[in-house]
Parts: sequence; structure tokens; C-alpha cells
Amino acid sequence: MTAQASEVLATAAPIVVRPPTGTGGRRVTVRGQILGLAHSDDHVVKLLRAVGLPSAQDLLDDPLWVTWRGGRAHRYDAA
Repeated sequence: MTAQASEVLATAAPIVVRPPTGTGGRRVTVRGQILGLAHSDDHVVKLLRAVGLPSAQDLLDDPLWVTWRGGRAHRYDAA
């Protein structure tokens, strides 16, 4: 791995909310580990609290913590 790739990985947000699925909901991962399929912000918060992030609600709009991929942030409708 190059030094540049290591820098990107070190600075990437640890939480990723993946694009909406064809049936609705978004997969949520933390450092590549799948937490589950969320159908709302409340569900994302519950998944994050379950892994020890008690202030998860405050992190959803923080790009240092969360990357929203595909579709608009906070939208869970079927793709």
C-alpha cells in the first residue's frame, strides 16, 4: 500500500451509509463491518449505539464520521 493510500484510509469517515437498495433501506458499515440495513435515521442511530457510539445522532451530518454514498443523505426509499 502506498503512503498516499494509507493517508486516505486513515482520514476516511469510519461510518458509511451505502446507497438505497432496490427494496428500500441502506446498509450501514463501520470500518467495513456490516451493522445492518437501516430504513430511517433512527435505525442508523440504534445500530451505531449498539456498537458503542452513544452520541450517534450528532454524528449523522458530520463528514468526519459519516459518508453517505449514492442518493441523498437521510433518504431510504428504494433505488
